[in-house]
Amino acid sequence: MSIPVDPADLHTALADFDSGYLLSTASARIKVVTVDPVVDDAGRLRITGPGRGTLANLAENPVVTVVFAPRERYGYTLLVDGTAEVEGEDVVVHATAGVLHRPASHAEAQGGSVAADGCGHDCAPVTSDGD
Repeated sequence: MSIPVDPADLHTALADFDSGYLLSTASARIKVVTVDPVVDDAGRLRITGPGRGTLANLAENPVVTVVFAPRERYGYTLLVDGTAEVEGEDVVVHATAGVLHRPASHAEAQGGSVAADGCGHDCAPVTSDGD
């Protein structure tokens, strides 16, 4: 079963998740930090104080992914791709795309089915341009 999420409703989607993980990189090593983003009035993810290493990465490469693990077994993972902007000690992520994702085996364990596109997973795209 796929669950479509309109990017304008990102704040609603986040209600189903707890803390997330901000992934950034400026080299071959990916930096992962636990974050508690909130959606601001402009629909962006605002992250308070992710740390100096993350801020240094973003100075070189603003492309990020924020991952939210499911609360329940076999649930969807929310993946949000975006471009980050540093504001003081905080980060604002402009979401460019996202997806609610779970492996096919998890969908089947929940009594659901796999997407007909044959990707082998149960996915629901979330994009900022309405695709």
